Amino acid sequence: MDPHFDSFDAPPFNIFAPSERPTPFVVNSPHSGRRYPRSFLEQSKLGNLRVRKSEDFMVDQLVSGCIDYDIPILRANFPRAFVDVNREPYELDPSMFNGKLPDYVNTKSLRVSSGLGTIARIVAEGEPIYAAPLSVEEGLERIEKFYRPYHAALRRLLAETHVVRGAAVLLDCHSMPSGAMPSGLTMRKPDFVLGDRYGSSCAPKIAHYAKMILQQMGYVVEVNKPYAGGFITEHYGRPESGLHALQIEINRGLYMDEVRIEPSANFEAFQVEMKIFFKQLVGLDLGELGGHIPLAAE
Repeated sequence: MDPHFDSFDAPPFNIFAPSERPTPFVVNSPHSGRRYPRSFLEQSKLGNLRVRKSEDFMVDQLVSGCIDYDIPILRANFPRAFVDVNREPYELDPSMFNGKLPDYVNTKSLRVSSGLGTIARIVAEGEPIYAAPLSVEEGLERIEKFYRPYHAALRRLLAETHVVRGAAVLLDCHSMPSGAMPSGLTMRKPDFVLGDRYGSSCAPKIAHYAKMILQQMGYVVEVNKPYAGGFITEHYGRPESGLHALQIEINRGLYMDEVRIEPSANFEAFQVEMKIFFKQLVGLDLGELGGHIPLAAE
């Protein structure tokens, strides 16, 4: 559970990949990494607590019940504040670096302008991370050593699943601040937000079925408001090829103390709830959602 503030001596990510694939589902937790390289912390102007504001705190543990149903899972060990795999590979802010970025870098995206590019300028609450500019070489090295291997592993899991099942369904799991949406006097804020890029990243029946399960469990669910899905959902979701991607945002108020960044008393009970969700979800009949996806899909 605890974060690690040390030299990065762990693998960039962990994979559970069962030998058999009884379902087409693949679970991804790209923002729950909590191993902070000491060198990164030395570059930061933030303390060890404030620098963690961008974490999808312990989402990897919340969704680990999928393993009991032989659903593959990919989990980042590195933190989102260090390098964000839910971005294009080269969404970089030139103001963060003390040299000239390569011409192929995307410096104009909305994510870059908001400070949340592939290498973020700020943490989630808007505080600047770095005390001084980074070298261009370090920025590119993070992408080569962390970003690219992560996406190679995700592509492999999806391709292997697609070959065996005839379709693959990526569940891209995240968490959102409990105050993520304004609420009226009679409207509960959502417990979950499902994002399918307004129907473009997965077959409608997948999002509808996930929403139905969660609502029957008593949760308030929104679809595409305010989160329709990020780069991963958009990039990997190609329903016409039998590859579906659904982003799942979980309200942090359900399982954690957002100020202390630690589990709440409800953490273990909610972890069981997520396991029930996966048990129900694997019952979805996806027999008509096949298609062809090349093994080397980018």
